[in-house]
Formats: sequence, structure tokens, C-alpha cells
Amino acid sequence: MSAAMMNIPTAFSLSYPYPYNSPNTLKPLTPIRLPLISYCLYSTTEPSTISSSSPPGNLLPPVKKKRKPYRRLRPGEAQGITEEMRFVAMKLREKKLKLETDKLDENEGSSDGEINGELDDENSGDQTWEPELDGFVRYLVDSEFVFSTVERLVDESQDVSFAYFRNSGLERSKCFSKDIEWLSTQDLTIPEPLFTSKKYVNYLEQLAAQSPPLFFCHLYNIYFSHIAGGQVIARKVSEKLLNGQELAICQWPGDPEELLKGMRDKLNALAEHWTRDEKNKCLKETSKCFMYMGTIIRLIIMR
Repeated sequence: MSAAMMNIPTAFSLSYPYPYNSPNTLKPLTPIRLPLISYCLYSTTEPSTISSSSPPGNLLPPVKKKRKPYRRLRPGEAQGITEEMRFVAMKLREKKLKLETDKLDENEGSSDGEINGELDDENSGDQTWEPELDGFVRYLVDSEFVFSTVERLVDESQDVSFAYFRNSGLERSKCFSKDIEWLSTQDLTIPEPLFTSKKYVNYLEQLAAQSPPLFFCHLYNIYFSHIAGGQVIARKVSEKLLNGQELAICQWPGDPEELLKGMRDKLNALAEHWTRDEKNKCLKETSKCFMYMGTIIRLIIMR
């Protein structure tokens, strides 16, 4: 087939030096069909007849990848999972205070200073609570039940991650047992743990077997709540009802804040290997933990 039949300009018929008879003799090449992209480059066709936007042949235009936006960090995430849980606890506390403030506003103007069924003769507008000895004994019993279960699960687990939280110095079950034993000599009846505490213990056993990260969330918050609030309440109860008796649950082998910091550092280091989904579930468990522990502390009032 000739170059004219292929509609290829003859000026572009290719030749190359070939030593046929002499080095200066040129032998014309057989015309070949050039690829479309080459034909477009060398064609004398008017540029207007060729669409510059159309891709040559079967080639597709490059795909522009969408830029992935950076995920916004959660409050406290840069400092570790325990700081994230602290922000959740603060949010729960603010919510509780707001509810209490709303109740006070609703009861403004109540006669005789009565607020939510509680009388306050000396402090105007402030809620007061009076602990009861039977309620405090029940608080000790249910707390000992929870702490002894947590410590047993940590000691008996075959999961290597549990070893980080053994012999931390924060263990309290024996201290609760000592206080209960002393109170039993004061002509007080020692009750059985309540159904709510048994339910919580069963839940902790399931978490320890199925999801260690969620269990560690409860472990840390249980000790944290006892150091931050439980000791303060225990001392006030002792002053009011036990003539200032020094309780074993308020005695530590070292600085409790430093002991808690040691557990905090270990938990933060361990959580670096967790997925974001596991961490989010831990934050939800923080609310559950404070709900259960708050139920046990309220036993002191028995109302």
C-alpha cells in the first residue's frame, strides 16, 4: 500500500542508510502505518479538526486523587488515653452540677429552706447530707467485693498485658476487709453485697475475658475515683460517726498520687497499641464505671 493511499504525506516516508551497493546509497523503506499519536504529530491536517481535549487512542486522563483531611484530635488525646478519660469524667461532673443547679433553681422560694426534701438550717441554699453508719458499712462491703474481684482478675489472667498492673501498691481489698472486721466488733451487722454490685462484678469478669482494654478502663477509674473522692468521704464519715478512727482504706504504702501516676503511665503506654475504635469504646466505658461506683458511694447516705 502506497503512502498516497494511506493519506500520509510523502515527505514523511522514512529512509535510512543501508549499505546496498555503496555506503552513500539510500534504500527507501516500505511505507508503514504510523500510530495515531505519531500521525497526529506529523499530520498536515488543520489543527482545528483535531480535538486537543480528547485523549489519544484508549489512553485515559490522569485521575486526581482527593486529598484526605486530617482527623481532629479528641480532647486530651495527645497526652494519652487516661487524659481522654479525665475529660469525659469532667464532662460528666459538669452535667451533674448543672442538673443539681437546675433543681435548686426550681426549688427557690421553698418554705423553711426545704430543698428536695432536705432541710438546711445553717447554710442557706446549700444541700447537706448526713451519713449513716449502716450505710457506711454497706459501702465498705460492696467496695471490698468490687476491689477484690478486680485484683483477682488481674492476678489470675493469662493475658500478658495484665502483668503491668500487678503489685501496683494501689490494691485496696485487704484494707476494706480490715475496716469491715473492725466494724463487726462494734455490734454492727455485716450485710451481703447488693445486687447492683454483683451485676457490676459479673460485667467486669466478662470484660477481663473478652476485652482487656475496656477492663483496664474500669481498673484505672475505680482506683482514680477512690483516691480522688472515696478517701475524702471516708475521712468525713469517720469524723462524724467513728470518733475520728483512722481507717485502713485511707492508709497507703506510699504517696497515692505517685502510685496512681505509675498506673497512668503504664496504661498510656499500653494504649498506644490500641486502635482508635478501641479507645472510643474505653471512653464510653468511663461513664459506666462512674455510674456503678457512684451507686456504691450513695449507699453511705441510705436514702
